[in-house]
Amino acid sequence: MKIVFMGTPDFAVPALKALMESKHNVAAVVTGQDKERGRGRKVSFTSVKEFALENNLHILQPNNIKDSGLISELKILDADLFIIVAFRILPREVFTIPKKGSFNLHGSLLPKYRGAAPIQWALINGETETGLTTFMLEDKVDTGNILLQERIRIEEEDDFGTLHDKMSLLGADLVMRTLTLIESSNYVLKKQDNLLSSAAPKITKEVCEIDWNKPAISIHNLIRGLSPQPGAFFKHKDKIIKVFKTKILDENNLQPGEFYQGKNTLSIGTGSHNLEIIELQQEGKRRIKAEEFLRGFTFTS
Repeated sequence: MKIVFMGTPDFAVPALKALMESKHNVAAVVTGQDKERGRGRKVSFTSVKEFALENNLHILQPNNIKDSGLISELKILDADLFIIVAFRILPREVFTIPKKGSFNLHGSLLPKYRGAAPIQWALINGETETGLTTFMLEDKVDTGNILLQERIRIEEEDDFGTLHDKMSLLGADLVMRTLTLIESSNYVLKKQDNLLSSAAPKITKEVCEIDWNKPAISIHNLIRGLSPQPGAFFKHKDKIIKVFKTKILDENNLQPGEFYQGKNTLSIGTGSHNLEIIELQQEGKRRIKAEEFLRGFTFTS
């Protein structure tokens, strides 16, 4: 089949790679615009664009997804199917263009965790299982009828980085299985039960700030869900310190926000048990283990 692929971040690359290695024809890739980053304002490409350039794919980078020029070009491509992985919200005039419609890969077991950050919120909420869903696009975000789903166990040592990578590979396989299903025209769509839905909104700075009055397990899971990026943080003497890895301790002898600095360990009190900080990063510095961090930093009240 002739495919138009839409995606932006790292998460989408394995699916595009799998499509490239298949019998199908990737007629075009639609991705986000180039951005200037850093002090030197160096222009950077999306991960999907970098892969597309390496493989000589036709690239479209619209500023406005409703642009009439883009819609005309998509129609001229005469694709059988649009595949969307971690891209922006598409209007009806776009997702209805292909003969066989458009499907999206989402990082949760829909209708659970509808929204921009499903992997992060599954970790933050302490889930032990999540998954991926492919579904046909509808007007309301993440509400379309389900094609396929795949479950994945969340291990205790998983954080956003490790779970993201595992799910991106699993997602590529699910995209290819879904493509085969649609090509066969022998499938039944499953309607989502809106009563079982939950939200996974965009991660904001407010979400990332640690509240030491909360139970240790809640803080531990927040840190897992935001590691390695954007990173959960707390403020100490007007400096931001990010925390990437922690361990819940049996002790409960510290007040919320109270530090205990051992020879090579750093613990802090929470609303329940103490929490050992294993990896952290001082503002303007690199991420390091607590043992190294403590050689040049002392927490004082």
